[in-house]
Amino acid sequence: MNRQDFRKRFGTSGPVILPVIHVIDSDQTRRNIETAIAGGCPGVFLINHDFEKEKLVPIIREMRQAFPDIWIGINFLAVTGKFAFPILGALQAEGCQVDGYWADDARIDERRAEDDQPEADEIANIRKQSGWNGLYIGGTAFKKQREVDPADYAKSARIATGYMDVVVTSGVATGHAADVGKIGIFREHCGDTALGLASGITPENAAQYAGAVDLFMVATGINFDGDFYNIDPDRLTHLMDLTSK
Repeated sequence: MNRQDFRKRFGTSGPVILPVIHVIDSDQTRRNIETAIAGGCPGVFLINHDFEKEKLVPIIREMRQAFPDIWIGINFLAVTGKFAFPILGALQAEGCQVDGYWADDARIDERRAEDDQPEADEIANIRKQSGWNGLYIGGTAFKKQREVDPADYAKSARIATGYMDVVVTSGVATGHAADVGKIGIFREHCGDTALGLASGITPENAAQYAGAVDLFMVATGINFDGDFYNIDPDRLTHLMDLTSK
């Protein structure tokens, strides 16, 4: 997806900020969505860090019913689009719209030729067959996945642009800021495709990425100190100030 069109979709000229909520239960999820809305966020991601993906599905239904107008994205932890898209298509068919899917691993393989990507092709076909029409945010050279040689970042980024709406990359682990040089390589080789960043984003360091990155997916960087699960409204406000500059 063109990066300018992506930003316009969310009504901002700066990076789109979508908090990532590590879901515990419906009440905790609802509170954090309300905090995100009050802070001016256009949407959120929900992720199941502590339980299997099947237990997240009823919470998705509840949150969509409670918040019919907010943008809701999902990450089923460690689940590729191959398995996620049929679930999202079924939810959509029953009237529960999930607006985006973030996969930690989009199965881009920079060791192969750029036009020889069988796993990514399979995922693309399954996405089409599912009927789901949300945005696909695909992890590329992403934390906790197969390590990618930095010399291959450019190739990884180029391949990824052919398979997803938003290419997303990260630092080496949750809470670790991404190398600015890595983000520069991704920005250059993603061309006009929207680029997302997940991990290590804070109100203090976000400005150094803001020119290159179109989507900040942030959790611990805006949570209360030592709290993996709950957004600190003050830290969120400081980060949201970026979008008004």
